[in-house]
This record gives sequence, C-alpha cells and structure tokens, in this order.
Amino acid sequence: MEQTGLKVSSLYIAQIKKKCGLDVGENFNPVKSENARQPQCTPEREDAIMQAFRHFGVI
Repeated sequence: MEQTGLKVSSLYIAQIKKKCGLDVGENFNPVKSENARQPQCTPEREDAIMQAFRHFGVI
C-alpha cells in the first residue's frame, strides 16, 4: 500500500500465486455452495502484487 496506494487482499495474492505456479496454503474456510463466485484481481492490483513478489524475491 505504501508503494502503490492499493489495498490488496490475501485472496488476490493467492490467485496470483496460483497463476505463477507457486505454493498456496490450504483454505480452512471451504466454500459451501458449488456456484459461489470469487472476485477476480484487477490488472493494476496484479501488477502491484507482481512488483512485491519481485521485490521480496518470491519470483
């Protein structure tokens, strides 16, 4: 948030980790219905997460 001014949820971080093929932790609150919708990460937030991953040496 300090660098880009965007708030990023852990859901978005997990989505980007999956996209990069990184390990993602187990979800302890499984979805109760099969047709539940999840919000998708916006491109600007995705760029911010990727910058953070590069900064911290994740990718």
